[in-house]
This record gives sequence, C-alpha cells and structure tokens, in this order.
Amino acid sequence: MALLGNPFIANVPKQMSSEELVQAIRVDIAGELEAIIGYEAHAMATNDERVKKILYHIADEERQHVGELQQLLYILCPKEAEHTEKGKQEVIQQQQQNFQGQMQ
Repeated sequence: MALLGNPFIANVPKQMSSEELVQAIRVDIAGELEAIIGYEAHAMATNDERVKKILYHIADEERQHVGELQQLLYILCPKEAEHTEKGKQEVIQQQQQNFQGQMQ
C-alpha cells in the first residue's frame, strides 16, 4: 500500500550496491503484482462495464511493467534467469507427462 503522506518514502539515501539494486527490482516487481491484484479485485467488485474495462486495461499495463522489470532483473542477475528458466522447463516437462511424474 502506498504511504501517500510521505513524499520521500521511496527515496534511497545512497547509491545501491548491485545486490541491493537486484533486491529493489524484486520489490518493484512485487509492487506491480500487488497493483494487478488490486485493479482486478476492484474490477470484479463492480457491475459498471466502463470501470471494468479501464481497470482491466490498467492491470494489463502493470503486467507489461512486470515483464520489463523481470527482464531488467535477468540482465542484472543472470542466475535469476537461469533459475526461472529451469522452473519453467520443469512445469513444461510435468505438463507433457500430464502432471503424473514427480517434481525434481
């Protein structure tokens, strides 16, 4: 949730190390995912189709931000990309086996 009373809440008082930057990008991704959940929850809670349309559109824009931040994270931390790809491949393999095998 945004802390609107403090305009300096997101300011970092120093230059971040590489590790801190990677963590900050992860926090940014979490924020975008949280925003998607909020916009979609509000869209689901109304019958006003105009509002639904706009909120779902905004949620889709946040999904694009997730992709941008995820790619930035992969550039900054190649191991992150390796682990993510490994996880994707495990699910693909399980799907090909109709989810009958064991996860590794």
